[in-house]
Amino acid sequence: MLNKFEGIVLKARDYGESHQIVTVFTEFLGKVALMARGSKKTKSRFSAVTEPFTVAHFVSFGGGGIVSLSQADLLDSHHGIRSDLLLTSYGAYWFELIDKSLAEKEPHPAFYRLLKTLLSRLEQGTDPEILTRVIELRILSLAGSAPVLDHCAHCRQDSRPVRFSVTQGGFLCEACAHLDPRGLSVSPAVARILPLLGRLAPERMGEVTVKAETNEQLEALLRAFMQEHLPWECKSHALLDSIRKTWAGG
Repeated sequence: MLNKFEGIVLKARDYGESHQIVTVFTEFLGKVALMARGSKKTKSRFSAVTEPFTVAHFVSFGGGGIVSLSQADLLDSHHGIRSDLLLTSYGAYWFELIDKSLAEKEPHPAFYRLLKTLLSRLEQGTDPEILTRVIELRILSLAGSAPVLDHCAHCRQDSRPVRFSVTQGGFLCEACAHLDPRGLSVSPAVARILPLLGRLAPERMGEVTVKAETNEQLEALLRAFMQEHLPWECKSHALLDSIRKTWAGG
């Protein structure tokens, strides 16, 4: 059976001496694994479309067993990401989150379109920290573990949040802050920006400017929340941390 679809390459792993198993995230078929036969050979017609971050039109052949890649037409290589170690590290973290969160053949069309836009934004120079928070919030939502950000997670009132509680599931207002003494303090900027990132339209992401200290707090809140509510950790996060420190040190 032939299938035609657009997709984004999340990862490729070697299979034998000359083949690769390529994991592709698609708009309407979800995440699929394809056997790219001979793709490691120098003159392979698939060598240009098996790299992570590649967007292409794919044609696959097969049914219940191994599905083989029959044809692929490159749409966007995202060379600007792959040629920059820091951007590659951000993208690798995104892709590990996606690969671990989404089951195979489980379609998420809106998230596919969002990811496609975020990759373009990443390549164009939009703050990668902001884009990463958007990905993390969407992954938490798809996993059914989204934090409560539009009101107090306990009393449900719209009072200004003063604390973020991993155990209570999101923002807490001043009256409820005592429920989690270990909750993380929330600045007015974080209280305003974090809910915005959860519903921000992709075309407006380039307009968001966030101070470094606010970015740090946003990351700390979501990292703590994800560690508590997701059943796995991303190894690529440690690599991203290391590369960011190297970049910051010049």
